[in-house]
Amino acid sequence: MSLIAVLALDGVPGHQLTTPGLVFGAAARHHPWVDYDLRICAAPGFGSTGGPAPFRIETPWGLEGLEDADTVLLPGCAAFRDEPAPAVVEALHAAAARGCRIGSVGTGTFVLAATGLLDGRRAATSRRHTEELARLYPRVEVDPDGAVVTHGRFHSAAGVLGGLDLCLRLVTLDHGESVVIETERQAFLQLHSPADDPAGDVAATPAPSDGSLDEAIRWMEANLQHPLTLAEIADRTGLGVRTLTRRFRSETGLSPLQYLLHARIQLAQRLLERTDDPIERIAARTGLGTPANLRHHFHRCTGTTPGIYRNAFRSLAAAFTWAARDEAGQP
Repeated sequence: MSLIAVLALDGVPGHQLTTPGLVFGAAARHHPWVDYDLRICAAPGFGSTGGPAPFRIETPWGLEGLEDADTVLLPGCAAFRDEPAPAVVEALHAAAARGCRIGSVGTGTFVLAATGLLDGRRAATSRRHTEELARLYPRVEVDPDGAVVTHGRFHSAAGVLGGLDLCLRLVTLDHGESVVIETERQAFLQLHSPADDPAGDVAATPAPSDGSLDEAIRWMEANLQHPLTLAEIADRTGLGVRTLTRRFRSETGLSPLQYLLHARIQLAQRLLERTDDPIERIAARTGLGTPANLRHHFHRCTGTTPGIYRNAFRSLAAAFTWAARDEAGQP
């Protein structure tokens, strides 16, 4: 389990406080072997979030919540130009001294810079504050273009949507590219779907194989467009059907044909997200055959239709792109 402590200072932007839960929660929910524990820790003097609609939170954790964390995340705050409280500086230094990974989002980089921990390191902050950060902390190498900047154990983000890119970078470092691709997809869809809408809730992601099935899985994924049968998969592996099925269930949690369907739905998702291929072509490329068959299995696995999925994902992707370009207005 990886313990992530989010340090909330007074006036933290609400979206920066909630985004880590969105991302790390999606990673753990859709990948059974991924385990994150997230805690919100209130810094001394914390009252509420900032912005036009502030809200209060209650948390059992104060600065002591950082003591056993593997990662500390520092969102922005209202008084980011002020010197942080000595207890905050001490807690962050203690975390760094024991090798803890530390990330800052937006104006949270000012707080981290004030501790001296970023001296001689590259860092990023909100676009409209890059010159100010460089002026106040000349020992910090400020990257004006870095969405996410990594220097050793320190990571900093420009601040769009609460450091979404930063959280995704940390998931990538922890679990690799395949996990972060699915996590990003689920995070997008959670922002779109109401709480009781199953859209985007794909059937449980299979656990990774321990290696003995890797060749068979690669062959299956390279031949999704063909009408593969269980006997053909067994022949490819040199195993009997029963042995193959038993090994698939043991190592991935799915039968070979369930794994095959899951891979086809994931390919359909990628094609819907990244191409303009019509449904007929996607059905053929994924091996699902007909548009009707694609729609049936896609809806059963995701709770939505291919058309709605494509429109939802693209509208959210466009919104994220717009937000990144318009970040000058973000704290």
